[in-house]
Amino acid sequence: MKSSRPYLARALYEWLLDNDLTPYIVVDATQSGVEVPRQFVQNDQIVLNLGPSAVRDLHMDNEWIRFSARFNGKSEQLFVPVPALIALYARENGVGMVFGHEPVLPEEAEEDQAPALESVDSADAAAESQGQEERAEARSDDDTGQQTKPPRKGRPSLRVIK
Repeated sequence: MKSSRPYLARALYEWLLDNDLTPYIVVDATQSGVEVPRQFVQNDQIVLNLGPSAVRDLHMDNEWIRFSARFNGKSEQLFVPVPALIALYARENGVGMVFGHEPVLPEEAEEDQAPALESVDSADAAAESQGQEERAEARSDDDTGQQTKPPRKGRPSLRVIK
């Protein structure tokens, strides 16, 4: 599965521009591949203005954010790998997003491999089905006579609580 960070960053950048706001990014300057003017790095981070009037040839793809900008009157080419992007926000009001550490995602090659299927003996399947029915009946009524819900199975999901 691919990282969501570059997609969210591009969408947020466009949204900020559509609302006449100035997009700024915070970059982790310690990550490999980051090419920024080191004299402006503070606490291993640098804040960069990505507004259209501040940069030229901005290109944001799934791997890199590339652009040229002027520092002390000198034009420089900057390269920011997407994993080094810490935050993208509006200078005017601070609205934006801080990107946390993403979990390690399985490689795409592993996704292509389907789990192996196993054959099931029909007698085993019938016994398993009967066992499930008995467990469901036992779960259906607790001491108060109310039905109880079976435990959830599968992947966890996010539930919003207000």
